[in-house]
Order: sequence, then structure tokens, then C-alpha cells
Amino acid sequence: MDFNVRKLATDAGIFFSRAVQFTEEKLGQAEKTELDTHFENLLSRADCTKNWTEKIYRQTEVLLQPNPGARIEEFLYEKLDRKVPPRPTNGEILGQFMLEAAKEFGPGTPYGSTLIKVGDCQRRLGGAEREFLQTSSISFLTPLHNFLEGDWRTISRERRLLENRRLDLDACKARLKKAKAAETKAAAVPDFQETRPRNYVLSASASALWNDELDKAEHELRVAQTEFDGQAEVTRLLLEGISSTHVNHLRCLCEFVEAQAMYYSQCHKYMLELQRELGSCSGDIRCPDSLDVNSHPARSPTDRSAFLPLNSASPLETDALQIEEVQPPASGTRKAKVLYDYDAADSSELSLWADELITVYTVPGMDSDWLIGERGNQKGKVPVTYLELLS
Repeated sequence: MDFNVRKLATDAGIFFSRAVQFTEEKLGQAEKTELDTHFENLLSRADCTKNWTEKIYRQTEVLLQPNPGARIEEFLYEKLDRKVPPRPTNGEILGQFMLEAAKEFGPGTPYGSTLIKVGDCQRRLGGAEREFLQTSSISFLTPLHNFLEGDWRTISRERRLLENRRLDLDACKARLKKAKAAETKAAAVPDFQETRPRNYVLSASASALWNDELDKAEHELRVAQTEFDGQAEVTRLLLEGISSTHVNHLRCLCEFVEAQAMYYSQCHKYMLELQRELGSCSGDIRCPDSLDVNSHPARSPTDRSAFLPLNSASPLETDALQIEEVQPPASGTRKAKVLYDYDAADSSELSLWADELITVYTVPGMDSDWLIGERGNQKGKVPVTYLELLS
């Protein structure tokens, strides 16, 4: 018990000494040992790596699991050192609901059979998402987490030890400086005409005491300097290891990109297969052209090229019709409401203004993405996707 009390008192004294030294440095009343420029750059690089790694890790978690409740649940399982129970993806749940709905509506009905096809596709999409989440977690999230919880904690601990060694070193320097000043003052030659012999003896004793104090301060400074240099070298080696961390994270990032590319490729493959299956629907059940992901990629409504098939030439190159010679059919004309403004690209097209009503019809041999539009005595080709057919 006595040993523990002494150790506690010693630790308290060291802590108080460091606190005093730190406070005096902040107030500008004490000198501070500065680290070399290279070391400071290593510290700055390490802090930057930690900060951005933490941000990337957190945002990747959000990307892979947008549900905050699920993330909290996974965090609790991790802290309890327990395996996270398997959780179906949203695509798998949606697919299961569609398949169950198809059983209720009847798999032989057009709606039920389509639900089966779409539901099966959603289940496959959900399976691809599950595989992507597992691969990304192992190849990308885990290395980042290991750095933050392992390597960075070691670096932080050694940096705190280095800071303590530096405070001890600066405190020893301050004590040595004070001891030298006191020793110089005590060693000053007394005035024998005005000083009694007894005072001279006291002055000599004080000088001897300060000499001993000076020797002790010099010894403590050498020990503190040695400990500081050793700790600085250990910390430097850890900080230089950040370069290896960057190389490792680069490899993990490439693996994450590969997993993400494979996931999207699988999704695209499944959607193309689903599109072909739905496109084979016959009778009155027909999928709208807007589902054709190859012919109509997502673009701005004002982009005229958004409504042209990717593998086809422009209407000017394929449509040999002469607009002036086109006559409306005896029957089949319809009214259409213009959804967006449209500027004609040439004289064969008709400019449109949003919310106006025009008459439209089609003629044999014309591209299905275009109609003939009439406004009074004006006539020209208009894109179907800019129109809402009313009757």
C-alpha cells in the first residue's frame, strides 16, 4: 500500500509539472522545444489521412446502408462482438411481395404473369446488391476501420507519449536554467570589508548546494533528452508508415470500384433480360416505349437528341418524306397538348410552345418517335415525347 501511495504521489507530481509547463508555454512564459520541419509535415499528413479516412468510411457506410437504424444495430452487434443476423435487401423484399401478389391475382393473368417476371428480377437485383455489400464491406470498409481502430490509435498513443516527453524535457531545461542562475549568484565573490566571516561561510555553503542542484538538473536533462529522442524516433517510424497505409487503401479502393462496376453490370444485365421478357408481351398488354433503356437514356427534356434512338441516324437522314407533300389521313388525326417548348432544327420540323394544342397524325414510313403536327397552315415533324395525346 505504501508503494502505491508513493507511486501515486510521484505521478501526481509529474502531471502537475507537465501542466505547469504546458500552461506557461501557452502564456508565452516558457520556451518550447520545436520539432523539425520534416517531423511536422509527417504529423500534418497523418492528421489529414485520419480525418479524410474517417469521412470516407462514414459516408461509405451511408452509401451501403442508408438506413440509420440498421447502421446502429450493426454498430451494437459489433460492440457486443456478435455476428450481425442476415437481413434481406429491399429488392429481395419487393420481389417477394410481387411474387406473393401474383399468386393472389393468378399467375395466368396478364398482371400476375408480369408480376412474376418483375418480382423474379427484383429478387436477383437484391441478391446482386447483397453480394456487392458483402464484398465492399470486406475489401474496403474493413481495412479503413482497422486503420482507424488499430494503427491510428497506436500513433495517437505514441504522439501523446512524445508530447509528455517533450514537456518533461522543457521542464528540465527550465530547472537547469534556474539552477545556473542561482549558482552564478551564489558563486559571486563577497565583499570581505562589509561581509562577516559567518555570512561568507553561509554563502559558500549555498554555492555548494547550488552546484549539487546544477549537477542534478544536468543529469535529469540528459535523461529527459534521451527519452525524448527515443520516443521521437518511434513516433517518426509510425508516421512514415502512413505511406504504406496509402498504398493499402489505394488497393482497397480499386477493389471497391471493381465490385461496384460488377454490381451495376449485373443490374444492367438483369434489366435488359426483364425488358426483353416484357417486350414479348402480346395482345393488349404492351410495355410502353419509355421502358426501352437502350433507346431512351435519361436526358434533359430540352435535349433534342434524348428522343432519338442511339443506333439510328437523325430524322433528316432517314426520313425522305417531303413535309409539303404530306397530307393528313382521312381518319386518325388526334389532338395533342405540348408539354415543353421545342425549337425546330430545320424547315422540316415544327416549333412548339408549351401548353398549346396542335393536331397530330402519322404517315407510313415515318419514324415512330416523330409525328406530323399541324397548327393552322403550319405543318412539320414534332417529337412524340414532347406531346400528351388527348384523343
